[in-house]
Amino acid sequence: MTAQRRPIAWPLLLVGVWAATSGTPGAVAARPVAFAADDGTTLAGTFYESDVRPSPGVVLVHMLHRSRSDWADVGGQLAAAGVSALAFDLRGHGGSSGQADALPAMTRDVGAAVEWLAARAGLRPDAIGVAGASLGANLALVAAAERPAIRAVAAISPSVDYRGVRVGPDVMRRIGERPVWLAASTEDPLALRTLKELSPSGPGPRDQYLSPAAAHGTNLLTADGNLSRALVDWLCQRLLS
Repeated sequence: MTAQRRPIAWPLLLVGVWAATSGTPGAVAARPVAFAADDGTTLAGTFYESDVRPSPGVVLVHMLHRSRSDWADVGGQLAAAGVSALAFDLRGHGGSSGQADALPAMTRDVGAAVEWLAARAGLRPDAIGVAGASLGANLALVAAAERPAIRAVAAISPSVDYRGVRVGPDVMRRIGERPVWLAASTEDPLALRTLKELSPSGPGPRDQYLSPAAAHGTNLLTADGNLSRALVDWLCQRLLS
């Protein structure tokens, strides 16, 4: 399979510098937040709030045994481009409670994050997206299949079955006409096979980004300097309209 990047008909976005406070020109506010899953598990997050009102929103889901900090750069870029973002720690990770081996239950965590974000004042509940990497990619796709309110989903390095969190053609069919962005390294055989299986499934747009960088999940964001911009541009195209 050769690397391919579908062009996105969206103007180049001005991405500003983000910081933990908004006290300097061009900075993006990023503040710690906490919320609960429906089983009472406490989840810790960072909210990157855009100055745009009302703004779309994106939930960012990390890899297994990592944390929300992997998404700091993307969260800041999204907020600077007019899309608020919530990066959060899955149960048993980072500042969240619960067990790190309860992978199927983590779908509840993504659902709680979507609900928390959609309920914020100044956000558009009709323009919520989810992006995830590795395990987070599978969780994002499952969340979109279960929640019709999710407008767009991006998945970096998904796998058909990540320790019981499965994403096959049935999940894509349930996502239906909503757009999906799938990204993987050309040096990641499992993720490439997953993209090949998922891309033709479902009636909606299925865009791909194939990177020559040899990395997986959020590590691919670091290894491929163009990936973050491509992801941000795609999410803005799908959510800002």
